[in-house]
Amino acid sequence: MATIFSPSALLSSSSSTTTTTPSSPPSKHQLAIPTTKSPLANLTASALAATILTSALPSLAESSPGYTLYYGTAASAANYGGYGGNSDKKTSAEYIYDVPQGWKERLVSKVEKGTNGTDSEFYNPKKKTEKEYLTYLAGFRQLAPKDAVLNNLALSDVNLQDLISSADSVKSEERKDENGQIYYVYEIDGVAAHSLISVTCAKNKLYAHFVNAPTLEWNKDQETLKHIHESFKTVN
Repeated sequence: MATIFSPSALLSSSSSTTTTTPSSPPSKHQLAIPTTKSPLANLTASALAATILTSALPSLAESSPGYTLYYGTAASAANYGGYGGNSDKKTSAEYIYDVPQGWKERLVSKVEKGTNGTDSEFYNPKKKTEKEYLTYLAGFRQLAPKDAVLNNLALSDVNLQDLISSADSVKSEERKDENGQIYYVYEIDGVAAHSLISVTCAKNKLYAHFVNAPTLEWNKDQETLKHIHESFKTVN
């Protein structure tokens, strides 16, 4: 895969959307400051507010109503320290995304993390095949061309291979966030399933966020699924 995610690949500065005929791949405090008549008190309060606001991590927005914000650390398998909540992960977070309230976390083993790069995964307990997860790979400074990136993600994901090969359409788009960071966005519309994928490079790592659902569930829950797809971003 390292030969495809080539550091020498050129990145386009413009946005573009393409639709291809699928083929089998080659394998977000507000500080409440009491009103006072003292100019000095006002000045002190203003300085305090500025200090607190500038100390906050700008990339970590509060979660939307109905969702919980997940902080992912993308720790290596050797440094993987445990499971459960994410409140202690804020300071070391490398990426974030929203998780619908009620969804459950699937605990990722060290073996799985070490072999295919899966770092986190959540699923709908009522519809277990409706899920979102993130994988990452170290050693990548920038993205290769969109088609090459998707095909190589599929090389290590048999389900993605099958989805692409039987898809009615595969759409790809290049987007930039407020900091100018490039994300590749894919939408795969298959006969049996639907997938939204967002891929980016940061901190010498490649991150891929997946949102998958059977076609029937996609048709019912696509507003929620699109929201969690769009909530993914890396922390700078």
